[in-house]
Amino acid sequence: MRTLILLAAFAPSLATAAIATPPLPGPEDVVAEQARGVDPAQLRRQVEALVSFGTRHTMSSQTDPKRGIGAALNWTEAEFKRYSAACGGCLTVGRASEMVTGSRIPTPTKVTNVFAIQRGTERPNDVVIITGHIDSRVSDVMNATADAPGANDDGSGTAAAIEAARVLSKHKFPGTIVYAALSGEEQGLHGGKIMADYAKAQGWNVIANLNNDIIGNSCGSDGVCDPKVVRVFSEGPRWQGREELAGATRSRGGENDSPSRNLSRFLDSLAERVGPPLGLDVRQIWRNDRFGRGGDHTEFLNLGYPAVRFSVAVENYNHQHQDLRVENGIEYGDTIDKMDFAYLANVVRLNVAALAWLASAPPPPEPTVEGAVETDTTVTWAPVAGAAGYMVRWRRTDANQFEHSVQVPSSATKHVLKGIRVDDWIFGVASLSRQGYTSPVAAAVPGGAFKPYVKPAEKN
Repeated sequence: MRTLILLAAFAPSLATAAIATPPLPGPEDVVAEQARGVDPAQLRRQVEALVSFGTRHTMSSQTDPKRGIGAALNWTEAEFKRYSAACGGCLTVGRASEMVTGSRIPTPTKVTNVFAIQRGTERPNDVVIITGHIDSRVSDVMNATADAPGANDDGSGTAAAIEAARVLSKHKFPGTIVYAALSGEEQGLHGGKIMADYAKAQGWNVIANLNNDIIGNSCGSDGVCDPKVVRVFSEGPRWQGREELAGATRSRGGENDSPSRNLSRFLDSLAERVGPPLGLDVRQIWRNDRFGRGGDHTEFLNLGYPAVRFSVAVENYNHQHQDLRVENGIEYGDTIDKMDFAYLANVVRLNVAALAWLASAPPPPEPTVEGAVETDTTVTWAPVAGAAGYMVRWRRTDANQFEHSVQVPSSATKHVLKGIRVDDWIFGVASLSRQGYTSPVAAAVPGGAFKPYVKPAEKN
């Protein structure tokens, strides 16, 4: 009896101790903490260094130690190597080059990308890639000698890749992260093509390319400011395989569910879930890029890899592709004093959180759906290595985000949704890790898989 009384006396304190034990951090907490490592002062230092090379035009000097594209590439390579040394050689630093000629490169010119590979501990062939273009230009795209600071376009995106490497190289991830500075963008997206071709030659399973191009200003040329929003551009129907998929898409839908569009949805959701460290909302722009314009992510899309473009909420056209000058009291030119480094840091934090999350989650499944002339819908997928479970999701065809979900175990490869008619919904499946990281949703539509489309007859 006395023993029972003593236990009863201690019970409240034991319960209090149990309540006081802090829970283990969830995925949102982990990536938020990693994103906090982004430093606006480091970003300023990186952009200042890039601007100091005078011009980074693709056809500028490749041998001058202080001026031109060659000096800028050497400096970027040294930065990657410095971070690799700090993490015990965790980064493999390399270059990929091609001799290029074209309408904006009239004489054969060596176009070079510099990159750092942080190989995954469990799934090294599953790869996420962050890119920014290191080259710059003035009003005349062929002018390779005039000063072209390229602070925002695209020193900001190059700094994003460099800073992401500095921050994330301090951590380990199941999947691989690649940090890349691309050349030749202003002359025809050449660096993007070289990097996408390199990924294909390596046999990488590219989960996502996060391309950052003009991400460092918060006020436009008309005085409109928006420091709380970043635009994410994503293609609708996938470009690669479009001819073969056209008939199936017309019959079964999927015009708004390319892997890149669902990557955009993932980024929008992640920004909301991670919260204060970002202080940023994603505005999804449902077109591949700005109206009639383009960026390096397009070359990844051309090979069938999911890719999106980050860009500022409001562009300042006085500070893009402009000779340095003052006209009628208006300053023209892409100089560092026109940038907002607090805003840039928030955009880079979102990139860092996304890279960390995507490298921690299993790859998305490849789902299919059946249910024509039935009252139920059956969603089927092949198992994903490393997945601890799956999330079956669905939404109305005119809804922005997936609205409903059900979690199923890792042993499942099929789920029947009772009373859900296939005609009225878009369905998809995401993979779950043991730690709770969820992949982007792969839609069960023609061409919805996060892999290059392959004609059925060509599958092995």
